[in-house]
Amino acid sequence: MTAKLNGAKVAFLVAPDGIEQVELTEPWKAVEQAGGRPELVSIQPGSVQGRDHLEKADTFTVDKVVTEVSPDDYDGLVLPGGVANPDALRQVPNAVRFTGEFFARQKPVAAICHAPWLLAEADVVRGRRLTSYPSLRTDLRNAGAEWVDEEVVVDSGLVTSRNPNDLPAFCAKVVEEVAEGKHRAQARSA
Repeated sequence: MTAKLNGAKVAFLVAPDGIEQVELTEPWKAVEQAGGRPELVSIQPGSVQGRDHLEKADTFTVDKVVTEVSPDDYDGLVLPGGVANPDALRQVPNAVRFTGEFFARQKPVAAICHAPWLLAEADVVRGRRLTSYPSLRTDLRNAGAEWVDEEVVVDSGLVTSRNPNDLPAFCAKVVEEVAEGKHRAQARSA
């Protein structure tokens, strides 16, 4: 049985450039197909640049700037990867704060590929089991996470996957966790 989101609103937090496009568009479609309402949040207004690895792909219009929103406005958060995307976001205090507040409010968060870099910066991975692109393994372990090499890992509302090949499993778990709602254990490390 496929989970239904019944209008649940999901923030997709991205930097102005460096977003692995498929890691934005596939979860976005999954949220829409399940009856949810995705919203593109960035650190500045205008549009953001998707990438197919290092090559420019499509641009996407920003719905809201991170300084204009609160996790209270959303039922979940998706963090697409791409090397440059989370690297830029983890240098923006408002993006780090916004991400961390989802954990404090016990709301589902999903991060794929390099996106867990932002989770480490928000200091929300300590004591959690997760996965990521393999090059982040040491960074995440140093931040206190138990890193594993699996297609998709769910730890009390936190969904993580390794790369675009894992998108089918990642998207299914994103929808499932947002449909479940708040997770009491989500706030334990925030």
